[in-house]
Amino acid sequence: MLRVGNQKVEAMRRRAEIPQGTLALMVLKTLDVLGPQHGFGIARRVEQISGEQLALNQGTLYPLLLRLEQEGAIVSEWGPSENNRRARFYRLTRVGRKQLQAELANWQQTADIIARFLAINAESPL
Repeated sequence: MLRVGNQKVEAMRRRAEIPQGTLALMVLKTLDVLGPQHGFGIARRVEQISGEQLALNQGTLYPLLLRLEQEGAIVSEWGPSENNRRARFYRLTRVGRKQLQAELANWQQTADIIARFLAINAESPL
């Protein structure tokens, strides 16, 4: 916290912004790799993998989890967390695995297109 006059202002380093829909891919991939996780665990893992460049808050993550659950990509059930508190655990479904594969293919196609543009220079043939 920084103190400015009589007010406390929280110092925040610049965080990266991600394109719309990318967070769903990150959540699905996290559940695919780690298995069932509660919301805080998912958020923490995304933050860790991003090198702390992304910070997920509840207002971003939980609506996404609800949407993914309504789409059938994930299911949830209550269980005890690491500190023995009641938590909702999310896991990937068969539909979610198919969605993940489709989103990975789309992401790779987009990344390939962007890479082509980044590789061009004045001497590149059209």
